[in-house]
Amino acid sequence: MENKKKKHQIKIELDDNIGQGEYVNFAIVTHSPAEFVMDFIRVLPGMTKSKVKSRLIMAPMHAKTLMHALKDNINKYESKFGEIKTPAPDASNPGFKLPEDVLPN
Repeated sequence: MENKKKKHQIKIELDDNIGQGEYVNFAIVTHSPAEFVMDFIRVLPGMTKSKVKSRLIMAPMHAKTLMHALKDNINKYESKFGEIKTPAPDASNPGFKLPEDVLPN
């Protein structure tokens, strides 16, 4: 019986251009009944325009799985390096001023 329980492995490749990463400091999350859309943006001080650097689209189940993975990693980070300081939970200002008339989309 144990021989029949083989672990399924997925080989994941990371292209060089993707492996370099993209710095972002702002995210917009929206959803429909079928999917979550996450736009990742780099907003620079003094700039009135920013571009979406990456957009992720995933099923609700995968979005929730991602949330649990982030929670787990944040807990591990904080136990090793200390609490990550963030603005008050009700604060909508992420530390920089966006144009007041529109949000990036």
